[in-house]
Amino acid sequence: MDGAPVYEHGSESDKHLPPPAADADIELNRGLKGRHITMISIGGVLGTGLFLYTGSALAEGGPLGILLAYSLMGTMCYAVMISLGEMVSAMPLPGGAITLAARYVDSSLSFTVGYFYWYTWTIFLPSELAALSVLINLWNDTISNAAWISLFLIAAVTVNMLGTAWFGELEFWLSYLKIFLVVGLLITSIVISAGGGPDGQPIGFKYWRDPGPFVQYAGLGGTLGRFLGFWATLTRAAFAYIGSEIVAIAAGETRNPRVNVPRAIKNVYIRILLFYIGGVFAIGITVPSNDPRLALNAGSALASPFVIAISTAGIKVLPTVVNAGLIASGWSAANSELFTSSRALHGLALRGHAPRFFARTANNGVPYVAIVTCALFASLAFMSLGSSAGVAFGYLASLGAAGGLLMWWSTCVTYIRFERGLRAQGVDRAALPYASKLNHRAAAAWYAAVLITIVLFFSGWSVFLKGNWSAPVFCTTYLPIILYPVVYCAHKIYSKSKLVPYNQMVFYEQTEDGEEEQVGEKSKWRRVVAAVVCLDGSGGCEGCGGVDGL
Repeated sequence: MDGAPVYEHGSESDKHLPPPAADADIELNRGLKGRHITMISIGGVLGTGLFLYTGSALAEGGPLGILLAYSLMGTMCYAVMISLGEMVSAMPLPGGAITLAARYVDSSLSFTVGYFYWYTWTIFLPSELAALSVLINLWNDTISNAAWISLFLIAAVTVNMLGTAWFGELEFWLSYLKIFLVVGLLITSIVISAGGGPDGQPIGFKYWRDPGPFVQYAGLGGTLGRFLGFWATLTRAAFAYIGSEIVAIAAGETRNPRVNVPRAIKNVYIRILLFYIGGVFAIGITVPSNDPRLALNAGSALASPFVIAISTAGIKVLPTVVNAGLIASGWSAANSELFTSSRALHGLALRGHAPRFFARTANNGVPYVAIVTCALFASLAFMSLGSSAGVAFGYLASLGAAGGLLMWWSTCVTYIRFERGLRAQGVDRAALPYASKLNHRAAAAWYAAVLITIVLFFSGWSVFLKGNWSAPVFCTTYLPIILYPVVYCAHKIYSKSKLVPYNQMVFYEQTEDGEEEQVGEKSKWRRVVAAVVCLDGSGGCEGCGGVDGL
């Protein structure tokens, strides 16, 4: 790559990083293939955030409010992902955003991002387990939810312990299942809306007229009430989107990461448009926002808006089939969340930010100490036994969403400095393996960073309304936001870390097997077809031959 320095261990930029461990027993195994990482990016963390949590969002924002909220959050997600994609394509190293923060900002941001990354995904796991216990209640409400939480946790630990190749293969097929499930639900919703249900009555946009496109938040009238109803759904939308960056932290376990990781990141818009925006539109035309079954604290799988729509239409067997698909999706998301949290803890140990034993791996390259440690924190899911599982899920989701948005914000800050470093050294962005036109002068990163700041600052505004104070809601919303600068400043003072100078930044690294391929330019329609039909751009898909065979 002309004009860009190639990283060498011991270079100037490495002075700003804690020394990585170099023992043979801490190395991860590159077991993820191109098709694995592509499918994981599209469906790996697709779970209760869409299939269950959207019910509460619809009840708060209304059909148009939830559509606008998920669309706005989708643009933020895409801006973050293309920023991350540019950096990861050049530096496909273990740790993803954690390592990149140390490369382009300072070790204090790396420390902060690492722990918030670990905390976020450690929180998401018990929230997913709590939600699974809600879904299982459709079939059996006599067996304690503790048994179901334990069962799904053991299953997630087993999958992660088997090795990266096993994890990737299972997630590949479960992601396929989730894609077919979403497409099937979208088609079913359209059929129900058109009057194709047993009752033969068309719905159309009936629920957009009554009870209306927006929900008047807390009984407030006029435009203010409608706007606040829309704004209340943004955090819920964030919970659904967070996780797209899993492909970046998996770069250290991906074969040919310089090609496969950027390809997977570029396809994330498919998930945004088809799954999330399409999904919330579907529930908005088939379920009224004032349906009492949408409340998560009902403790029933009927809190899923998709199940509500099918049940209301009078389709007898399909709710059970859909519920089975939702449970499989939730289990898949739990697997991915344990994978991500354990890799974050492993990456912290590699950089010297956590005790060294967390970096230990088994013979198959699995960070078993980190996996077991993160699984122990999943016991937070048992909080749902003392109250409603839906309430516990909501609190954990709020904590995770705040942490996830802070990770996104950190990624944007990292990219802004990355882009300035490129300009300072005279490196053309077009020379990178992947460069988005939307990020000229870091435009997309700035857009996401500013918007995330606004969303975080006003995310818990509802608790300040008269008579609406809630200490749990305030803590789960604002505690991560308060702790973030505290952790960063404390580490900055303790370590005396300095910002990495622009002229010492490194923008390209040769991978361990000597690969220096650059992602070839493909037309947009060929990438879409490859992502939807064979989901593998490597050319190894029989039948269509991948992108190169189209």
